[in-house]
Amino acid sequence: MTGLEALTIGRVGVDLYPQQSGVRLAEVETFAKSLGGTATNVAVAASRLGRRSAVLTKVGPDGFGDYVRGALEDFGVCARYVGTAPNLLTPVVFCELTPPADPPLLFYRAPIAPDLTLEPGEVPWDVVDSVPLLWVTGTGVSAEPGRTTQRAILERRARRGHTVLDLDYRPMFWPDETTARTEIGWMLDHVNVVVGNRTEARVAVGTADPDAAADRLLGRGVRLAVIKRGAEGVLVATEHERWTVPPCPVEVVCGLGAGDGFGGALIHGLLAGWGPHRIATFANAAGALVASRLACADAMPTSAEIEELLCG
Repeated sequence: MTGLEALTIGRVGVDLYPQQSGVRLAEVETFAKSLGGTATNVAVAASRLGRRSAVLTKVGPDGFGDYVRGALEDFGVCARYVGTAPNLLTPVVFCELTPPADPPLLFYRAPIAPDLTLEPGEVPWDVVDSVPLLWVTGTGVSAEPGRTTQRAILERRARRGHTVLDLDYRPMFWPDETTARTEIGWMLDHVNVVVGNRTEARVAVGTADPDAAADRLLGRGVRLAVIKRGAEGVLVATEHERWTVPPCPVEVVCGLGAGDGFGGALIHGLLAGWGPHRIATFANAAGALVASRLACADAMPTSAEIEELLCG
């Protein structure tokens, strides 16, 4: 792929969705697989909006790893930087569709996920230096050697271009919240855009209040803070201005992937040079559309679909 616009780094896997809704996982009879993982879904969402994206991650030497690479290419995402961890398995995630807005997940990532074994020798440093937008996640620093590698990437990047942190806090990946705050907090001094929900903001900066969290992020040198407030919309803040974008009402089918759809639209808006309010409005609509559909990567909307929702 030439002219790469966005490189996302982090989680990848295969999501298994129940084909029977409204039942507990123990009662599900059949599943359908879909490409998953936050960084991967965000790259897919950006590609769906016409951006040339790639994901830096790793899979296992198994059939699911082959599926990941093929699915990425089918979605138009460059799979060149998907490595292989010889002695590990590609992660699998089972989803339960009750409740649909916030369905529980069962992660199979033991003893460690391949994406967390990324080492400096596997990083395309020329891309880190030159790509207009770099996307990293909080999960990426939850274990070694991924933590040290992602730190090296951010130090090398030195906040150039758009350097985005998706707070992406998942408690099951951390020994405790204090450790997560320390490691994710380090990243705040090396990025210029931060996006997360209220819980993730509390972990990162010690408060779930959107305005207070935005103040603390901006005080760390972040130029754009985006705090997702669920049914209350999205707060977007810069040093000089802030706005609250109202939610887009939809019938929720599955809340999984909505944040990733938001992330892909955020990438699109940043690369397009849009103002913060327009970016947040567009991204909010993208997330709402994903929440109204089943699956993650397959559910990512096009620009036309987003604009149709915004136009009512």
